[in-house]
Amino acid sequence: MPQFEFRGTSRTGQAVTGTRAAPSREALDAVLRREQITPTRIVEKGREIAVPKPKVAGRVSAKELAVFTRQFSVMIDAGLPLVQCLEILSSQQENKAFAKALVGVRSSVESGSTLANALRQYPKIFDDLYSNMVEAGETGGILDTILQRLSTYIEKAVKLKRAVQSAMIYPVAVIVIAGGVIFLLLWKVVPIFATLFAGMQVTLPLPTRIVIGLSTAIAQFALPIIILVVLAFFGLKYYYATPNGRMTIDSLQLKVPLLGSLMRRIGVARFTRTLGTLITSGVPMLEALNITAHTAGNAVIEKAILEVRRAIEAGRTIVDPLRETGVFPNMVVQMIGVGEQTGALDAMLQKVADFYEDEVDAAVGDLLTAMEPMIILVLGVVVGGVVISMYLPLFTLIGKLAG
Repeated sequence: MPQFEFRGTSRTGQAVTGTRAAPSREALDAVLRREQITPTRIVEKGREIAVPKPKVAGRVSAKELAVFTRQFSVMIDAGLPLVQCLEILSSQQENKAFAKALVGVRSSVESGSTLANALRQYPKIFDDLYSNMVEAGETGGILDTILQRLSTYIEKAVKLKRAVQSAMIYPVAVIVIAGGVIFLLLWKVVPIFATLFAGMQVTLPLPTRIVIGLSTAIAQFALPIIILVVLAFFGLKYYYATPNGRMTIDSLQLKVPLLGSLMRRIGVARFTRTLGTLITSGVPMLEALNITAHTAGNAVIEKAILEVRRAIEAGRTIVDPLRETGVFPNMVVQMIGVGEQTGALDAMLQKVADFYEDEVDAAVGDLLTAMEPMIILVLGVVVGGVVISMYLPLFTLIGKLAG
């Protein structure tokens, strides 16, 4: 009779694992359910059934993932079987790419795979953090609790991302629009004035000559300039995709006045929230730090976290390596140290994350308040300078005619 390895949860939520002989997988499933054990994995010993996963084309937003996770946790908490939960959620999913992925996850689970391994087949949707937390939940028999924590984490991550977008979209949009307006003025409007001045045969002031010179250069080299700008954009994007480029640009981001302080706060909030969520869910410290580093969003902070991980692996505590990196504020290091000494590191990390997320919200408001008059001033000087330089010869001519 075939031997099957199984994993599941008891009626009280405790993890149950073992090996039993049974005529078939279905027969063992029925036996376990009669014993009030909900199986999450049944596989014939020495052989795991490979399930072809459906190809998924498309993206899944963080908001969709958060809603799915919240619904999943409610269903598991209500006692619905794992496969039935996945079947219901895949049928109700409006995002076709997400629905296909859930169908593949359900098929893998039905064939004996753990939920965590089934999710790992779709790394673009379920990252390491997600699958490792699910694995911790399966092992500890607290999958519903872990899914609730995951949904809360994703929702807070979405909120933090929106804060970053709020800080960046307004100034970038204004600068791009202003640049387009100035380009059009130099390309189409200034040549009209230049033709007028040439017919008047007047001596042009220096500002006017500079503006007309820029206009002439743009008129002659408009297409090469546009191509150069596009190439520069993609070149910068390619450079950022390299390790050295990412480190250089992310390091410069942290040094920019106002913006650098905001990016550092965002990095600290993301680090503490991710690490706190993973530790609370039972993920080992070294694995948690590795996952946290790769979700840091900044190469400088990622490098610092990996250095802390190596130090802990060598037998040190977390506090001194954190301080030595010079990336994390002293207040954060001290609070983490208190949490480590009192055995409440996960709770302390969550409190630090809450504090810094509030700090990010306040910093975004301060940044926008500070940047708005600066942007208006710069635009006024540039656009106003172009307009005034075009009218200076007219003022000179009017003065001569009046005299």
